[in-house]
Amino acid sequence: MKKLSLGLLLAFIFFLGCSKDSSDSDTLTVDKTANLKGPGDSANDLLSDSKFKNLVIEIAYVTNYAPTETAVSNFVALLNERSYKDDISIIYQELDSPKKDSLSIEEIFDLEKENRTVYNNGDTLGLYIYFTDATASDDNPDEDLVTLGAVYRNTSMVIYEATIRNLASKSSLISTSTVEAATLNHEAGHLFGLVNLGTPPVNEHEDPDAKSHCNEQNCLMRAELQFGWGMAKMLTAKNGAIPSFGPECLLDLQANGGK
Repeated sequence: MKKLSLGLLLAFIFFLGCSKDSSDSDTLTVDKTANLKGPGDSANDLLSDSKFKNLVIEIAYVTNYAPTETAVSNFVALLNERSYKDDISIIYQELDSPKKDSLSIEEIFDLEKENRTVYNNGDTLGLYIYFTDATASDDNPDEDLVTLGAVYRNTSMVIYEATIRNLASKSSLISTSTVEAATLNHEAGHLFGLVNLGTPPVNEHEDPDAKSHCNEQNCLMRAELQFGWGMAKMLTAKNGAIPSFGPECLLDLQANGGK
Protein backbone atom coordinates (compact mmCIF):
# COMPACT_ATOMS: atom_id res chain seq x y z
CA MET A 1 0.00 0.00 0.00
CA LYS A 2 1.31 3.46 -0.85
CA LYS A 3 1.77 6.02 1.83
CA LEU A 4 -0.94 8.55 2.60
CA SER A 5 0.47 11.18 0.26
CA LEU A 6 0.46 8.80 -2.68
CA GLY A 7 -2.95 7.22 -2.21
CA LEU A 8 -3.84 3.59 -1.83
CA LEU A 9 -2.03 0.77 -3.52
CA LEU A 10 -5.27 -1.16 -3.47
CA ALA A 11 -6.69 1.22 -6.05
CA PHE A 12 -3.92 0.37 -8.49
CA ILE A 13 -3.08 -3.27 -7.93
CA PHE A 14 -5.55 -5.44 -9.75
CA PHE A 15 -5.02 -9.13 -10.16
CA LEU A 16 -7.29 -9.88 -13.10
CA GLY A 17 -5.90 -13.22 -14.14
CA CYS A 18 -7.98 -16.37 -14.04
CA SER A 19 -6.95 -19.81 -12.90
CA LYS A 20 -8.39 -23.20 -12.21
CA ASP A 21 -6.78 -25.80 -9.97
CA SER A 22 -7.55 -29.49 -9.80
CA SER A 23 -5.85 -32.20 -7.81
CA ASP A 24 -6.80 -35.14 -9.99
CA SER A 25 -9.46 -36.40 -12.35
CA ASP A 26 -11.59 -37.64 -9.46
CA THR A 27 -11.80 -34.22 -7.78
CA LEU A 28 -14.14 -31.42 -8.81
CA THR A 29 -12.35 -28.48 -10.35
CA VAL A 30 -12.26 -25.38 -8.16
CA ASP A 31 -13.05 -22.33 -10.28
CA LYS A 32 -11.22 -19.39 -8.72
CA THR A 33 -12.05 -16.88 -11.45
CA ALA A 34 -14.67 -14.97 -9.48
CA ASN A 35 -12.20 -14.45 -6.61
CA LEU A 36 -9.43 -13.06 -8.80
CA LYS A 37 -10.88 -9.64 -9.54
CA GLY A 38 -9.91 -6.18 -8.37
CA PRO A 39 -10.74 -4.56 -5.01
CA GLY A 40 -14.36 -3.46 -4.90
CA ASP A 41 -15.42 -5.50 -7.93
CA SER A 42 -17.61 -7.76 -5.77
CA ALA A 43 -19.15 -4.97 -3.69
CA ASN A 44 -22.73 -5.75 -4.67
CA ASP A 45 -22.15 -9.48 -4.21
CA LEU A 46 -20.94 -8.84 -0.66
CA LEU A 47 -23.67 -6.38 0.23
CA SER A 48 -26.77 -7.93 -1.33
CA ASP A 49 -28.32 -11.39 -1.42
CA SER A 50 -29.22 -11.29 -5.10
CA LYS A 51 -26.44 -13.74 -6.02
CA PHE A 52 -24.88 -14.92 -2.74
CA LYS A 53 -27.05 -15.58 0.29
CA ASN A 54 -24.25 -16.82 2.55
CA LEU A 55 -20.69 -15.80 3.38
CA VAL A 56 -17.83 -17.98 4.58
CA ILE A 57 -14.68 -16.27 5.83
CA GLU A 58 -11.35 -18.08 5.89
CA ILE A 59 -9.06 -16.54 8.50
CA ALA A 60 -5.52 -17.69 7.79
CA TYR A 61 -3.08 -16.69 10.49
CA VAL A 62 0.57 -17.20 11.28
CA THR A 63 1.13 -19.28 14.41
CA ASN A 64 0.72 -17.08 17.52
CA TYR A 65 -0.74 -14.24 15.45
CA ALA A 66 -4.42 -15.12 15.37
CA PRO A 67 -6.88 -12.25 15.76
CA THR A 68 -8.73 -11.83 19.04
CA GLU A 69 -12.20 -13.33 19.33
CA THR A 70 -13.53 -9.89 20.21
CA ALA A 71 -12.27 -8.37 16.96
CA VAL A 72 -13.68 -11.19 14.85
CA SER A 73 -17.05 -10.90 16.60
CA ASN A 74 -17.10 -7.14 15.95
CA PHE A 75 -16.21 -7.74 12.31
CA VAL A 76 -19.00 -10.28 11.84
CA ALA A 77 -21.40 -7.89 13.56
CA LEU A 78 -20.50 -5.19 11.01
CA LEU A 79 -21.08 -7.61 8.14
CA ASN A 80 -24.46 -8.59 9.55
CA GLU A 81 -25.34 -4.95 10.10
CA ARG A 82 -24.50 -3.80 6.58
CA SER A 83 -25.00 -6.80 4.28
CA TYR A 84 -27.89 -9.10 3.45
CA LYS A 85 -26.57 -12.57 4.23
CA ASP A 86 -28.53 -15.44 5.74
CA ASP A 87 -25.45 -17.01 7.30
CA ILE A 88 -21.88 -15.86 7.99
CA SER A 89 -19.41 -18.51 9.11
CA ILE A 90 -15.70 -18.53 10.00
CA ILE A 91 -13.03 -21.09 9.15
CA TYR A 92 -9.60 -20.78 10.79
CA GLN A 93 -6.36 -21.99 9.21
CA GLU A 94 -3.04 -21.85 11.07
CA LEU A 95 0.01 -21.23 8.87
CA ASP A 96 3.77 -21.24 9.32
CA SER A 97 5.52 -17.91 9.34
CA PRO A 98 6.88 -16.78 5.96
CA LYS A 99 10.03 -15.94 7.94
CA LYS A 100 10.36 -12.51 6.39
CA ASP A 101 10.48 -9.16 8.16
CA SER A 102 8.26 -7.57 5.50
CA LEU A 103 6.05 -8.68 2.63
CA SER A 104 5.01 -6.96 -0.58
CA ILE A 105 1.46 -7.27 -1.85
CA GLU A 106 2.75 -9.53 -4.63
CA GLU A 107 4.31 -11.86 -2.05
CA ILE A 108 1.09 -11.90 -0.03
CA PHE A 109 -0.81 -12.77 -3.19
CA ASP A 110 1.58 -15.67 -3.83
CA LEU A 111 1.05 -16.95 -0.28
CA GLU A 112 -2.70 -16.83 -0.79
CA LYS A 113 -2.41 -18.95 -3.93
CA GLU A 114 -0.58 -21.57 -1.88
CA ASN A 115 -2.82 -21.55 1.18
CA ARG A 116 -6.36 -20.37 0.39
CA THR A 117 -9.02 -23.08 0.45
CA VAL A 118 -12.30 -21.12 0.44
CA TYR A 119 -13.71 -19.75 -2.81
CA ASN A 120 -17.17 -18.88 -4.11
CA ASN A 121 -19.36 -21.96 -4.23
CA GLY A 122 -23.00 -21.93 -5.29
CA ASP A 123 -24.84 -19.25 -3.31
CA THR A 124 -21.96 -18.90 -0.81
CA LEU A 125 -19.34 -16.21 -1.28
CA GLY A 126 -15.82 -16.89 -0.01
CA LEU A 127 -13.66 -14.27 1.71
CA TYR A 128 -9.98 -14.70 2.64
CA ILE A 129 -8.15 -12.76 5.38
CA TYR A 130 -4.46 -13.29 6.10
CA PHE A 131 -3.04 -12.25 9.50
CA THR A 132 0.71 -12.02 9.16
CA ASP A 133 3.69 -11.52 11.46
CA ALA A 134 5.45 -9.50 8.76
CA THR A 135 5.16 -5.78 8.15
CA ALA A 136 4.21 -4.06 4.90
CA SER A 137 7.18 -3.73 2.57
CA ASP A 138 6.77 0.03 2.22
CA ASP A 139 6.45 0.87 5.91
CA ASN A 140 8.52 3.76 7.23
CA PRO A 141 8.57 3.51 11.04
CA ASP A 142 10.92 6.51 11.32
CA GLU A 143 8.10 8.69 9.98
CA ASP A 144 5.47 6.71 11.91
CA LEU A 145 3.98 5.47 8.65
CA VAL A 146 3.08 1.84 9.20
CA THR A 147 0.31 0.02 7.38
CA LEU A 148 -2.26 -1.92 9.41
CA GLY A 149 -4.19 -3.63 6.64
CA ALA A 150 -4.81 -3.74 2.90
CA VAL A 151 -7.31 -5.06 0.37
CA TYR A 152 -5.63 -6.46 -2.73
CA ARG A 153 -8.41 -8.39 -4.51
CA ASN A 154 -12.18 -8.48 -4.50
CA THR A 155 -12.38 -11.09 -1.72
CA SER A 156 -8.93 -10.85 -0.17
CA MET A 157 -7.31 -8.74 2.52
CA VAL A 158 -4.18 -8.80 4.65
CA ILE A 159 -3.96 -7.66 8.26
CA TYR A 160 -0.50 -6.83 9.61
CA GLU A 161 -1.07 -8.33 13.04
CA ALA A 162 2.44 -7.77 14.38
CA THR A 163 2.18 -4.08 13.49
CA ILE A 164 -1.22 -3.84 15.16
CA ARG A 165 0.06 -5.41 18.37
CA ASN A 166 3.06 -3.11 18.41
CA LEU A 167 0.81 -0.08 17.98
CA ALA A 168 -1.57 -1.15 20.74
CA SER A 169 1.32 -1.79 23.15
CA LYS A 170 2.33 1.87 22.99
CA SER A 171 -0.83 3.22 24.59
CA SER A 172 -2.98 2.19 27.52
CA LEU A 173 -5.92 3.94 25.85
CA ILE A 174 -6.27 1.46 22.98
CA SER A 175 -6.31 -2.34 22.87
CA THR A 176 -5.20 -4.90 20.33
CA SER A 177 -8.77 -6.07 19.76
CA THR A 178 -9.97 -2.51 19.12
CA VAL A 179 -7.25 -1.80 16.55
CA GLU A 180 -7.89 -5.18 14.91
CA ALA A 181 -11.62 -4.55 14.67
CA ALA A 182 -11.21 -1.02 13.33
CA THR A 183 -8.73 -2.25 10.72
CA LEU A 184 -10.94 -5.17 9.67
CA ASN A 185 -13.96 -2.90 9.40
CA HIS A 186 -12.06 -0.29 7.40
CA GLU A 187 -10.83 -2.90 4.93
CA ALA A 188 -14.35 -4.33 4.71
CA GLY A 189 -15.41 -0.89 3.57
CA HIS A 190 -13.04 -1.19 0.64
CA LEU A 191 -14.40 -4.64 -0.19
CA PHE A 192 -17.83 -2.98 -0.12
CA GLY A 193 -16.52 -0.65 -2.82
CA LEU A 194 -15.88 2.43 -0.69
CA VAL A 195 -15.06 5.09 -1.60
CA ASN A 196 -15.80 5.14 -5.34
CA LEU A 197 -14.05 1.76 -5.57
CA GLY A 198 -16.82 -0.27 -7.18
CA THR A 199 -19.74 1.31 -5.33
CA PRO A 200 -20.75 4.55 -7.06
CA PRO A 201 -21.06 7.47 -4.63
CA VAL A 202 -24.52 8.96 -4.22
CA ASN A 203 -22.88 12.29 -3.43
CA GLU A 204 -19.27 13.27 -3.94
CA HIS A 205 -17.27 12.57 -0.78
CA GLU A 206 -14.02 11.00 -1.93
CA ASP A 207 -10.96 12.61 -0.39
CA PRO A 208 -9.13 14.40 -3.24
CA ASP A 209 -5.83 13.74 -1.48
CA ALA A 210 -6.43 10.06 -0.68
CA LYS A 211 -8.04 7.96 -3.39
CA SER A 212 -10.79 5.54 -2.28
CA HIS A 213 -11.21 7.25 1.09
CA CYS A 214 -13.86 9.48 2.61
CA ASN A 215 -13.55 13.18 3.38
CA GLU A 216 -16.15 13.15 6.20
CA GLN A 217 -14.81 13.74 9.69
CA ASN A 218 -14.75 10.69 12.00
CA CYS A 219 -15.84 8.30 9.24
CA LEU A 220 -14.50 4.74 9.31
CA MET A 221 -13.24 5.27 5.76
CA ARG A 222 -10.93 8.17 6.56
CA ALA A 223 -7.53 7.59 4.95
CA GLU A 224 -5.54 7.97 8.15
CA LEU A 225 -7.10 4.81 9.59
CA GLN A 226 -4.88 2.78 7.25
CA PHE A 227 -1.81 3.91 9.14
CA GLY A 228 -0.66 3.53 12.71
CA TRP A 229 -0.52 7.19 13.72
CA GLY A 230 -3.97 7.93 12.32
CA MET A 231 -5.57 4.90 13.90
CA ALA A 232 -4.09 5.64 17.32
CA LYS A 233 -5.14 9.29 17.11
CA MET A 234 -8.76 8.56 16.17
CA LEU A 235 -9.24 5.72 18.66
CA THR A 236 -7.76 7.82 21.46
CA ALA A 237 -10.01 10.76 20.56
CA LYS A 238 -13.03 8.44 20.62
CA ASN A 239 -11.99 6.88 23.96
CA GLY A 240 -11.33 3.55 22.30
CA ALA A 241 -14.64 3.39 20.41
CA ILE A 242 -14.44 1.85 16.94
CA PRO A 243 -15.35 4.38 14.21
CA SER A 244 -18.49 3.83 12.12
CA PHE A 245 -19.36 4.55 8.51
CA GLY A 246 -20.35 8.18 8.02
CA PRO A 247 -23.68 9.25 6.48
CA GLU A 248 -22.32 9.48 2.93
CA CYS A 249 -20.72 6.04 3.04
CA LEU A 250 -23.96 4.58 4.41
CA LEU A 251 -25.89 6.12 1.53
CA ASP A 252 -23.48 4.52 -0.92
CA LEU A 253 -23.79 1.08 0.69
CA GLN A 254 -27.57 1.22 0.73
CA ALA A 255 -27.68 2.31 -2.91
CA ASN A 256 -25.56 -0.70 -3.90
CA GLY A 257 -27.59 -3.40 -2.19
CA GLY A 258 -26.50 -3.06 1.44
CA LYS A 259 -28.25 -1.99 4.62
